[in-house]
Amino acid sequence: MTAQDSIIVANTAETLGLKRAAVIGAGSMGSGIAAHLANAGIEVDLLDIVPEGAEDRDKLAKIGVERQLKSGGFMHPDLAARVRTGNVEDNFDRIAEADWIVEAVFEDLQIKRDLYVRVEAARKDGSIVSSNTSTIPLADLTEGQGDRFARDFVVTHFFNPPRIMKLLEIVSNENTDPAVVARIDTINDHLLGKSNIMCFDTPGFIANRVGNYWMSVASSEAFRLGLTVEETDAVMSRPFGIPRTGIFGLFDFVGIQLVPLVWGSFMRTLSADDDHRNFDITQDKTFAAMLDKGLTGRFGPGGFYRRKNEAGERVNEVLNLNIIEYRAAGTADLPCLADWSDLKKLCSHDDKGAQYAWSVLSHFVAYSAEIAGEIAENIGDIDLAMQLGYNWKKGPFALADQVGADWIVERMESEGRAIPALLRQAAENGGFYPAEGRMQKAGGGLHAVKPSEGVLALASIKKGSDKVAGNASASIWDLGDGIACFEVHTKMNALDPDATAMAAQVIDAVKADFKGLVIGNDNARAFSAGARLDVFVDFVNRQDWDGLREFVRGGQMAWHNLKYSDFPVVAAAGGLALGGGAELMIHANHVVAHAELYAGLPERNVGILPAWGGATQMTLRHQDLNADKLAGTEAGFRAVIGCVNSGSALQARDLGVLKPTDDIVMNRDRVLSAAKAKAVELAEGYTAPEKARIVAGGEALFDRLVAIAEAEKAAGRFSETDVGISTEIARVMAGVNLPGAECDELAFMALERDATITLAQRETSQARLVHMLTKNKPLKN
Repeated sequence: MTAQDSIIVANTAETLGLKRAAVIGAGSMGSGIAAHLANAGIEVDLLDIVPEGAEDRDKLAKIGVERQLKSGGFMHPDLAARVRTGNVEDNFDRIAEADWIVEAVFEDLQIKRDLYVRVEAARKDGSIVSSNTSTIPLADLTEGQGDRFARDFVVTHFFNPPRIMKLLEIVSNENTDPAVVARIDTINDHLLGKSNIMCFDTPGFIANRVGNYWMSVASSEAFRLGLTVEETDAVMSRPFGIPRTGIFGLFDFVGIQLVPLVWGSFMRTLSADDDHRNFDITQDKTFAAMLDKGLTGRFGPGGFYRRKNEAGERVNEVLNLNIIEYRAAGTADLPCLADWSDLKKLCSHDDKGAQYAWSVLSHFVAYSAEIAGEIAENIGDIDLAMQLGYNWKKGPFALADQVGADWIVERMESEGRAIPALLRQAAENGGFYPAEGRMQKAGGGLHAVKPSEGVLALASIKKGSDKVAGNASASIWDLGDGIACFEVHTKMNALDPDATAMAAQVIDAVKADFKGLVIGNDNARAFSAGARLDVFVDFVNRQDWDGLREFVRGGQMAWHNLKYSDFPVVAAAGGLALGGGAELMIHANHVVAHAELYAGLPERNVGILPAWGGATQMTLRHQDLNADKLAGTEAGFRAVIGCVNSGSALQARDLGVLKPTDDIVMNRDRVLSAAKAKAVELAEGYTAPEKARIVAGGEALFDRLVAIAEAEKAAGRFSETDVGISTEIARVMAGVNLPGAECDELAFMALERDATITLAQRETSQARLVHMLTKNKPLKN
């Protein structure tokens, strides 16, 4: 099955009336949106202008597709075939075929308006038109365009890169047809996997209105208080739950050249009394001096940080903010950072770092409270916008609750500062989120938080019930409707003896009280990052080969028994599923995978083999896909020794880590719910699968497989160590010395255990194990 045949569960494009889309503007955003539409199974036309003097009139659109292929905008290279390139002079009639037309051209109001006139004349009834503008109000875009256009028009503000960034801001107004808003909401939720936020039609909408203000305050106050670049970003990162790039690293990433354009737009459109005007960085002398020198950031010659000097040499330098010259990077030696894990304590110190933290925090919370009712229906949307759009752990209101809204008000009053009504109300009510399931309305008052239909999180299950069973590493939960959930909850959900022990117990628990099982968690980063390497290395260091053999056998039998239990087992997988985590997923009867599944078997790079049934299952799985069983084993062997981790769920299918019949869901928030629904469906009349038989190719196949590894060495891709590891993997997958032409999985799994001990006793493998454990990267020995 190719990527073109991918299965997307939940609502399909056809049921949502979206068979074809058109994107006008093939820059990084437009081409990224087109690629992501293709990821969702939509046929797309990507159009741009005809470059002056170009022989290829579709050049810009083709460049856009190539850009997305190189940058990973497509979840699978085959999906680029879904994008038909063209130009707005020769191919504008294609607009008539589109159910959704996305405008992603330059942020120039007149250019957009002129384009809309052409779109309106060409488009069909029932089509939706949207703009990807990040700054221009919807009312300005639709002015003079006519009632039909205004009814079918919304702003859909994607964040870059469109495939990865989950946030989508949707803007409508009183002229927009509510059915259009509902349809575009569902399309982006179910098909494109977005977390949609409904915004009022105001400058910058939500994320950039609040986020750009924070960037202005954070940089301006650092300049005013005389902090260095290192001091500023040390405070404006971990203590606030902000990525380690901090504020100056973020400016370098987005591009300092955008200050006059983006921040200038705010200065032109915000009201005269908006507090952002008090931190107008378009008039700041530091930014002006940097731009005069061409210092635009990470993708230019440098910004606040520099990684290469004028001679092209690698350096680690920061900008001296006083003279706008580079110097060697130093450290941030601020007393307040001793309390970096407690923001309130940090702000209570008396050094300049604490003054800086308090100033930014108080201004940011106060401004967010002041404008909340203007930009959003509820404060949760504002917090979510900062979490998803800026990768903060908490938005302004949750951050205020963390330190205490009452404390913020008390300190601001002591400084004689005005208190926004919403902030004062939060202080009086016990916070912006005063009770479970309740939050402040942006315009004042409280309202209940209702979960979205089709969205299920273990966090909500845990709040309403006790665990069925559990230990330090894993737990069993009741999802309702007769379905249990097995959750691993170690760091990155790594698997240790406690986790495998609980996996063994889950079978009896499900048999007693349930009819099906889901394996999953709420961690978007990892289904499971694999077996705990420190546990493995500890056995090796103690030369406890019997203990290691039992550790391997424990995982093998836990996964094997789940596969052949009397109830269906469905894995709800997303993020990393590596090594032992992939092996756990592979043993499920069915997988509901998030489209962003990064799965693989990297064991060769670590000096060992996938021994929790991984080599066995990859042999079986590829034999099932091939009429020639030995050719199937060869394909599985290539996949195992290749150590390739999938870049998506679609690529995981190519590797054989996912089956063609497994489901793929675009929205991570819907994976657990879809997995539960699948378990309910499978439970009706379920019988355990018949025990599989695997063809053992023996010595002849073993020689063929070893020859593949030797060829990799001859090509310079493998070392002698790699060949040695691959030889042991070949011994397992070929079924060397197994009795009979066909054997069961247990026989192959016994070979996995033997090979594990053989490899673990080699110094070269031990070096790889220790290097990966201590350096978190493979050793190429």
